Amino acid sequence: MALSTFAFLFSGVLCNAAAQLLLKAGVSTVGAIPVERAALVNAVWQVLIQWQVAAGLALYGIGVAVWIVGLSRIEVSVAYPMLSVGYVLNAVAASWLLGEMIGPMRVAGMLLILGGVLLVARS
Repeated sequence: MALSTFAFLFSGVLCNAAAQLLLKAGVSTVGAIPVERAALVNAVWQVLIQWQVAAGLALYGIGVAVWIVGLSRIEVSVAYPMLSVGYVLNAVAASWLLGEMIGPMRVAGMLLILGGVLLVARS
């Protein structure tokens, strides 16, 4: 895989991971979203006016654009597993930024993910 292709794919993964963290930060200020119809509309509105949610959605858009450039340069069967790196990035960032716990089983799972992505990337 060419370095430029990897850079496009990894940039897309980073945008996606950052978007997830921003969405979580935005929705955390609102709290649990009710599923009852009467309260749902107000809750959705409260979520949508959070700047973190708007920024997260914008990053999703940027990430998709960058990802498409990467996909134009490599087979999808190689590119798609790269999204799994986002799981690892999000877990580490969520631990650092949001105080979420990463136990030994999660660490083992993340190492397996990284190993699998490495194998696919080198194939």
